[in-house]
Amino acid sequence: MVIRAVMFDIGGVLEITPDLGVAPVWEDRLRMPPGALSERLDDIWAGGALGIITEEDVHQALTDRLGLDEQQLAAFMADIWRQYLGTPNTELIEYARQLRPRYRTGIVSNSFVGAREKEQAAYGFEDLVDDIIYSHEVEVVKPDPRIYALACARLNVRPDETVFLDDMEYAVAGARQAGIHAIL
Repeated sequence: MVIRAVMFDIGGVLEITPDLGVAPVWEDRLRMPPGALSERLDDIWAGGALGIITEEDVHQALTDRLGLDEQQLAAFMADIWRQYLGTPNTELIEYARQLRPRYRTGIVSNSFVGAREKEQAAYGFEDLVDDIIYSHEVEVVKPDPRIYALACARLNVRPDETVFLDDMEYAVAGARQAGIHAIL
C-alpha cells in the first residue's frame, strides 16, 4: 500500500471547535424556549451547508424568523462564526504543512456559505493544502461517497492511496466505504 495523499476535515480537526453555547444564549436573549432556535433554523443551516442558499438568504431568514434587527443580526452572526471557526489546532496544522510536497494534501469539509472566506482570513487554509472541498460549494455533504470521489479526483489519487482524518464517525465510515483509509 502506497499513500500518496492526506486529507483533513476542518471543524474538530484543523480547528478546535467547542460548543460555546451560542444557541442557549440567543434563545434566552430572544425569550425562546430551549431548542426553539434549532427548530426554526434547521432548514437554513442545512441549506447553507449544501450551498443551496446564499449568505444573504441566511441573513434574511434570521431577520424574518427571529425578528432580529440589523445590530442583533450582526451580533448573532459574529457569535455563530466565532463558534464555527474555533481556534487553530496549531500542532496538526504544522504537521499538515510539512506533508507537502511529498504527499498531495486536501481538505474535505461539511461547511457553510461564507466559510471559505472566513477560514482563509483566519487560518490561510488555501495556502496549507493542494485543494479544498467545501460542501456548500459542491452541494454534497459527508458521508455521501461523491464528496470523497471528487476529493480524490481533484488530488489525482485513488481512494486506496489516500488517508482522511475526521472527528465524526459518520464521515470516517463514509470515507472507508469509498475505499479511503480513514482515521477518527
